[in-house]
Amino acid sequence: LMGEGDSPAQHFEDSLRGGVYLADAAALRDLTEAAPGIVRRLAALGVPFQSENGRMVQRNFGGQKKKRTAFVKSGTGKQLMTALIDRARKSEAEGLIRRWPAHELLDILTENGACTGVRIRDRQSGEGWELYGPVILCCGGLNGLFPGLTTGTTQNSGDAAAAAFAAGARMANLEMIQYHPTTFAIPGKRCLVSEAARGEGGRLFVRRGGEDWYYMEELYPEQGNLAPRDVVSRETWRLLRRGDCGERAYLDLRALPKRIWRERLSDLREECVHYLHIDPAKEPLPVEPGIHYFMGGVDVDRRHRSSLPGLYAAGECACQYHGANRLGGNSMLGAIYGGQTAARECLARPDEVPAREKRSLGPLPEPDAPGAEARAAELGSILGEALGIERDAAGLTRGLAAVDRLLAAPLPERERRRALLGKAMLLSALERRESRGAQLRSDYPERDDRQWRAATLAEMKDGKIVMGRRPVEENGDEAAV
Repeated sequence: LMGEGDSPAQHFEDSLRGGVYLADAAALRDLTEAAPGIVRRLAALGVPFQSENGRMVQRNFGGQKKKRTAFVKSGTGKQLMTALIDRARKSEAEGLIRRWPAHELLDILTENGACTGVRIRDRQSGEGWELYGPVILCCGGLNGLFPGLTTGTTQNSGDAAAAAFAAGARMANLEMIQYHPTTFAIPGKRCLVSEAARGEGGRLFVRRGGEDWYYMEELYPEQGNLAPRDVVSRETWRLLRRGDCGERAYLDLRALPKRIWRERLSDLREECVHYLHIDPAKEPLPVEPGIHYFMGGVDVDRRHRSSLPGLYAAGECACQYHGANRLGGNSMLGAIYGGQTAARECLARPDEVPAREKRSLGPLPEPDAPGAEARAAELGSILGEALGIERDAAGLTRGLAAVDRLLAAPLPERERRRALLGKAMLLSALERRESRGAQLRSDYPERDDRQWRAATLAEMKDGKIVMGRRPVEENGDEAAV
C-alpha cells in the first residue's frame, strides 16, 4: 500500500468524513473492507493496473489522505469495463446469462406493491417484451435530466430511475449533486479532466492581478488541489464570481515529468489535444466545474434492496455509500461491490418474485414523442439553474414553479416521469435547510447536525410526491426496508 500504512479502516474514515457523515456507516464499512479483495479479483480478470517493478502503483484522489487508488493511466473505468465485458461474454458463451442488446426500459412492472419485472423494447425492431423476476437497476446517474451539463454518457436518459420512482421506489438525497472542478465543454456534454491529473501533481490557479494564484494550496494547505471535490468546485466557483480573478480557472500540468505523461496520462493528453487543441504538457488547461456524479438515487439498504420488494439498485443510481459528497475512487468500487451484493441477495431469495415465462408484446411505438429533445433541454435548463453549486430558497422555488408549468401541459408518460423526478430533486434541495457537502445553501450557510444529519426522502404516493427524512446513525444500519 505504497508504504503509507493505509488500511480499510482509514479508507472508511476518509469516506465517512468526505461524505459529511451522511452515508450509511455500516454499509460503508462493508464496502471499504471488501475493497482490497475486489482490486485483486479485478487484476486476476485482466485489468492492467499500473505497476512498477512487479508491484501495483496507487495514487491519491480527492478527499483521500493516502495513495490508495489502483489505476490504469487516466482511463481506469474503460479498462475495468473491458475486463468485465470479456468475463460476461464468457458467461454468455457458457449459457449462464443472456444479453438483450439494443433494448430500452419502458416500465417497471408491479403487482400488489412489489416489483415483478420489466417491460422493454428493441430499439431496432420495435418489438416489446415483458421479462419477469427480480430487477437490479444499474442504470447510472441522472445525467439525462441535465442534457449537455454532465460528464456522464449521453446515452443515459434518466428514464430507468424515473420509472422506478413512478413505480413507487423511494429516493434519497436527490439534492446531492457532485460538481467536478475540472471539466470543459464538448458537443453534447462536458469532458472530464480526470482527478488523476491532480493526483500526479496538477495544480489549479486563477489569474489575479496579472499573476498566477494557486489558490487551493493557499486556502487548503493540508490537502491542496486534492481536497474533496465539493470543496474545490465551490472555491473555484466563488473565485470566478469575485471579479478580480478572471473568468477561467486553469489546471497547470506543465511541471509533470515526461515519464508521467508517457506512462500514466497519455490518454488524457490525447483527449485535450483532440478537443481543445491544447497540449497540457506545454500550456495550462482552461477548466470549470461541471456536474459529474449523483450521490442521491434509489434508497437502498445494506443489501441493496429498495423500498419496492423485488427491486434492487447498485452503482450511481443507488443512494448508499457516498453521503453528501463522493470521494475519488469510490464510484467504481461502489458499483462493483453493490452489484455483487445485490446479486447475492437476489440468489438468496429465489421465491421473492414468482417465476413466469417472458411474454412478447409485438411491435411497440417509439416512446419519445416529437419535440422530446427540446422539452428535455428545457427541463435540464430549469434544473441546472436551480441546482447549481450554490442554491437558495428563491431559486429553488422558481425552479419548482417552472417544472410545475411543464407538468401542467400534456406530456408523454416518459417525459412526465422525468419531470416528476426533477421536481423531487428540487423539493429535496429545498427541504434540506442547511449546507452540507454538495448542498450549499446561501440562505442556510451552516451545517446543522441536530436537525439534518438525516437522509432526505422522496416517494410517489397517490400521484403526488411525498417528502420525508430519516436520521443517519454513525454506526447503525439505516435500512430502507
